[in-house]
Amino acid sequence: MRQICTALAASLLFVSCSLSNEQEVSSEDELTLIFTGDVLLDRGVRPYAEREGVKALFAGVDSVFRKADAVVINLECPLTEVVSPVNKHFVFRGEPQWAKGLREAGITHAAMANNHTYDQGRQGLLATYNHLKAAGIEPLGFGYSKDERIQPVIIRKGAAEVALFNSVLLPLENWYDLDDRPGICQSSASTLADAIRSYHASHPSSIIIAVLHWGIEFQSVPSLQQHIDAQILLQAGADAIVGHHPHVVQTQKNVNGKPVFYSLGNFVFDQSLPVANHAIMAQITIWGDSIIAKSIPVKILQHKPKL
Repeated sequence: MRQICTALAASLLFVSCSLSNEQEVSSEDELTLIFTGDVLLDRGVRPYAEREGVKALFAGVDSVFRKADAVVINLECPLTEVVSPVNKHFVFRGEPQWAKGLREAGITHAAMANNHTYDQGRQGLLATYNHLKAAGIEPLGFGYSKDERIQPVIIRKGAAEVALFNSVLLPLENWYDLDDRPGICQSSASTLADAIRSYHASHPSSIIIAVLHWGIEFQSVPSLQQHIDAQILLQAGADAIVGHHPHVVQTQKNVNGKPVFYSLGNFVFDQSLPVANHAIMAQITIWGDSIIAKSIPVKILQHKPKL
């Protein structure tokens, strides 16, 4: 079992560590991941994507992306030619070729377990998965069965290994979680905790990060349910939690020696509310059994993130 120690630093959210004196870790084993909030490629963002290209949307954060081993966004729209809108309040669709622009910008992983990747139905969701894979981006939270959807995506570098679990903890409009059809992970915190507990038992040296779509929109303080769910997942073996959906930045906390980013806010988005245009990126660096978590402030100008 990991023993966690914490220390505060001016530029860091916190550091947690459990390196023994006998353990040798080289710089080649250092794995740095960047997590962002919602990336929307439709509505007000669409003209910019069409005129400037998707890669250009991320020019203001390129210096951070280039230094990371993996960049994980929350993809807030399907990327598909399928036009089959689900009957819901807000429905989005990006172009399939834009997946390539995301990859050219340095994005390596895309969380699909949210309340918008299914906006063009099951076929649009499947097409999105295929377009991401073809562009070299690894999707999170997608599967052809409930068992597949809850499986983590693994990232390795040297001796460092990270398992990313992705689930949407919100009720979804007009969407049915069918076990034998393409879908996204809608596992509850307790079900996700069971999967994390099982994975941790069989992979004790792997760092586990839960990527969650949860919370209440435009609320800067995490809900009681978020606090409860975070405790359930951390106790099950998660080493960090990264969240999005509220469209605003929520509290970042050290919970029992583990980093919890309740909401990163938006990232590429078209909302005019001032509080929705302040965001953060979560930088999590793995070095052996140690975790260094850092919050990087971002300002969203003309729908595009800038440091």
